Amino acid sequence: MSIDPPGTGSTVRRIMLGASLRRLREEKGLTREAAGFHIRASESKISRMELGRVGFKTRDVEDLLTLYGVLDDVERRGLLEMVREANTPGWWHKYGDLLPSWFTTYVGLEEAANVIRTYEVQFVPGLLQTAAYARTVIRLGYPDVPEAEIERRVHMRMQRQERLAKPDGPRLWAVIDEAALKRPIGGRDTMREQLRHLLEAATLPNITIQVMPFKFGMHAAEGGAFSILRFPESDLSDVVYVEQLWGALYLDKREEVDPYLTAMEQLCVESTTPGGTTEILGSHLREI
Repeated sequence: MSIDPPGTGSTVRRIMLGASLRRLREEKGLTREAAGFHIRASESKISRMELGRVGFKTRDVEDLLTLYGVLDDVERRGLLEMVREANTPGWWHKYGDLLPSWFTTYVGLEEAANVIRTYEVQFVPGLLQTAAYARTVIRLGYPDVPEAEIERRVHMRMQRQERLAKPDGPRLWAVIDEAALKRPIGGRDTMREQLRHLLEAATLPNITIQVMPFKFGMHAAEGGAFSILRFPESDLSDVVYVEQLWGALYLDKREEVDPYLTAMEQLCVESTTPGGTTEILGSHLREI
């Protein structure tokens, strides 16, 4: 079994392939029901394929391309190569027994993104957590699981962070509510280590950390935490990820994404400057 190297993004390949199939179908004026009938499948399966939410069978894609009039060998080969890439499991699939399907999708999108903007209220963002801090947070969410499973979850979170240190890693822009810095997660030593880690991360050229201070009171993102993912492929829209207790929302329509972009821009304007971030992190560190 081959595994995606970091950044190749099989999840994004599925989305891109699905979007291509949808465009070709619509250009032919065919319904999803007609396309499904042609490959002995339901309309709902065609819908899931076009949204990139299922794997692809080469035969199904070949048959759909023929139905849609794609007969040029070069164009067909390009799309069929995307089938192979879309079906290649990413490194995170070895944690499939731990991850709900809704979060597996997020990890795949995160792996392929070249810009990640995130606002966090309760905790330090996962991509900026130390192992000790992550271990405490994970135990809060999974109090009854064996210690070995906790460690696997911590290891996966640390592995997600590895791309940030690579030359071609993504740009991370994180706005952290000051409440997350004041909340004593894991005790004094854990919080001191975590705050030092944030100070170090803030010096990296591809990471920007801002803090939303208490003094600003209410602000543009009172609704809660969210992330916005942007991809190097120009034909892919931004995706907003909003995590809930037992699920998540993925928003990619322009009218859905724009309010979050506006809220994020406002958060960045109202939050600390880089110098202010260092000052507030240092202040909290001295208080512990």
